[in-house]
Amino acid sequence: MPVEKRQAHELLLIEESDAWFEYLETTRGQSPARYGEVEPWAWARLSQRLRAIRTRRAKLRTAAA
Repeated sequence: MPVEKRQAHELLLIEESDAWFEYLETTRGQSPARYGEVEPWAWARLSQRLRAIRTRRAKLRTAAA
């Protein structure tokens, strides 16, 4: 794998980790009532970010082929 593609893949891994950490930071330590308010938003944001990462990862694989 060329260096540029490897770096792009590593950046996507970092971004994926960041998305999960953002979700955890948002939901951790909330009262049950507040968790019920925040968690759907946090999950939607996480899902959106992961979907974008999967799309970019697929484009990267296509470009590598």
